[in-house]
Amino acid sequence: MKKLPVSVCLISGAEAHRIGRALASVEGWVAEIVVVLNEEVADGTEELCRQHGAIVHRHRWLGFREQKNLVGDHATQPWILQLDADEEVAPELRAELEAFFNGDQDRFTGASFPRKVWFLGRWITHGDWYPDRVLRLYRKDSGRWGGTEEHCYVELKGAEKKLAADLLHYSNPTITGFLLKFPYFADLYLKRQLAAGTKWSAPAVVVRSLWRFFRAYVFKLGFLDGYPGFFIAFSTAYSTLFRHTRLYETQQPTLPPCPSRNSR
Repeated sequence: MKKLPVSVCLISGAEAHRIGRALASVEGWVAEIVVVLNEEVADGTEELCRQHGAIVHRHRWLGFREQKNLVGDHATQPWILQLDADEEVAPELRAELEAFFNGDQDRFTGASFPRKVWFLGRWITHGDWYPDRVLRLYRKDSGRWGGTEEHCYVELKGAEKKLAADLLHYSNPTITGFLLKFPYFADLYLKRQLAAGTKWSAPAVVVRSLWRFFRAYVFKLGFLDGYPGFFIAFSTAYSTLFRHTRLYETQQPTLPPCPSRNSR
């Protein structure tokens, strides 16, 4: 079979425990796989990538957006398919991508598709998490990663083709791992808000948090995903409250000094 003129690009840290799924899902039908690893990774990720035929580069961490642009700069093919280490191209999506290159590649400069998450023992197909449409296939000369550090996306020059098959996402194997992401993204958001001079507003935070729950659970039918759907809606509302409370925290006085012995 003729391989597609595509460079599959991944950025990775210590991901030996799961990146093999992503690599195996594209091995053999794309022209090349390119991976940029953090400099300090030493868990066997590099060796696993090379076993799947990937070209591996090392570079210090620049942040999600710039690291994704960096790995794209290493690509040699006219098209880039960007994947994360916890994703998988399902057979149905592979078939649609192959069909795309039977003519659509001349009419479009990129293609997007829904992303479906495996969470708490089931595929999530409603609420805020689905369809999480992402644009990941794009011409190298027509796409560049932009947006904020916590919400980066491909800025495409030209027309986008919307595919129907799902990209599979195994992002949160445990609840603990899911919750540990909150502080990281809240800190990125806080940095951006402080730079913009944003002032904290109690009514806005309360309304926004409640809206995130009702939007995900009721209006986007999250209740159809059972208890995982409730947990996602509730945690989304809480993450909104948590993120905005970080801004509130910076505007409060610091702790008073501890009294000395002589002042007792």
